[in-house]
Amino acid sequence: MRQRLQLPLILACACLLAACGIAPQPGRGYTAAQQAADFSVLVESRSATVVDISTLRIGRDESQGDIKLEFAPESDFADRLAAPLPARVQVSEIRDLASGIILSSDGFILTSAHVVTQIDEARVRLDDGRRFTARLVGSDSRTDVALLKIEAEDLPVAVIGDSSKLSPGDWVAAIGAPFGFHGSVTTGVVSAKERFIAGAGEVPFIQTDVAINPGSSGSPLFNGRGEVVAINSMIYSGSGGYMGLSFAVPINLAMNVAAQLRATGRVRRARLGAEFQEVTPLLAQSFGLPRAGGALVVKVEPNSPALRAGLRTGDIVTAIDATAFSHFSELRSQIAGLTPGTRTRLEVWRSGATHAIWATVSEELTAKPQSPSAMAAVQWNDGLGLSLGELSPTRRRQLRIDGGLLVDESTGLARSEGIRAGDLVLAINSQRLDSVEDFRRALSRLPTGRTVALLVMRDLRLAYVPVRITARPASP
Repeated sequence: MRQRLQLPLILACACLLAACGIAPQPGRGYTAAQQAADFSVLVESRSATVVDISTLRIGRDESQGDIKLEFAPESDFADRLAAPLPARVQVSEIRDLASGIILSSDGFILTSAHVVTQIDEARVRLDDGRRFTARLVGSDSRTDVALLKIEAEDLPVAVIGDSSKLSPGDWVAAIGAPFGFHGSVTTGVVSAKERFIAGAGEVPFIQTDVAINPGSSGSPLFNGRGEVVAINSMIYSGSGGYMGLSFAVPINLAMNVAAQLRATGRVRRARLGAEFQEVTPLLAQSFGLPRAGGALVVKVEPNSPALRAGLRTGDIVTAIDATAFSHFSELRSQIAGLTPGTRTRLEVWRSGATHAIWATVSEELTAKPQSPSAMAAVQWNDGLGLSLGELSPTRRRQLRIDGGLLVDESTGLARSEGIRAGDLVLAINSQRLDSVEDFRRALSRLPTGRTVALLVMRDLRLAYVPVRITARPASP
């Protein structure tokens, strides 16, 4: 068994050396010890650019589970990196740990936003042991990026890389202070790129298997050349500790945000005023699109650039400024990166043909409506396994929608596709539904066996759901 393990070990060492730009010389043996020594030189040269950050919140008596981070993904994704470590002082003091990197010799430091949100004090410890009180220049919860400033000079500066050049399988390393252990180094590989996580905004996370733990928030992720390619932000964990999945903000995005924070203290984002979802093969078939791809419009906000441009629910945006894309998240990222006031050209698939739409993006709004409950009496049972009812005008105003039908019961294929009681059905394909009669007429025009796309709303979130018609609609 021991002999069988020798070849994989040699191959692993060779891969690590290649990632560091160091290749064994032909005809000469290269041991694991030599490889480790060479990689340690790279780590030693970058450690001085990494700082430890300790924060203090005063006058709050929340327990660890009560603290609400602005950057908190949904489902099982939970940001555990900044789990507060209770100080052995007063009950009203809570201390957190984090990490960061030095961006400039005069003391600008990049870190994670969630560790500096609503704090009363931040202290920075340099690699040489010096400590400074930090000032918050600005933070952006959407990308989990924050910028601090300390009064210091002639500091070592991190070498910034290009996150777009990373590929799955590339070797990477993190240096931070997990649980307060200064200068801890962990290594791994890039598992995936552009990993979008529900509830975590529009950040194209870099997924790695680098070990990350509380106190590592804001720590740099280095490539094999010692360049910072990402900022460690969160982990997937059911226990609060590392479980093999870590997520980092690409440095290209983080540096763009940091530049805006340094200039104005805030981030300006472009707003189109529309929500999108991925176009699956079944949805492409429902809308007559030749192939799956693009971004399906599920909502057009009132008084928005999208509405003024003529974008409609059920449109499929296939390109922006002549640049095609396959995943809807790419469109969101491109729009967010535009300067407010920019006029952009959208290629839209509508009613079996491609149309060009020009939209002038505005500055993004931040207010979000609250989700009230909705109740309605069942009035009709359709042929898809849905028992539907109409909403009162009061409920529509509360939900800020013009129409829609309430799902009282979901069975059959509709239930299999995830539709459940309490959902709202707002449209069939691109046809808006104002009444049960609208729904009945729309289904009556479609043949049995056809797949239709139902625009479903749940907790103020919208998504198209493909459902196949297996029976004729029941009579009202």
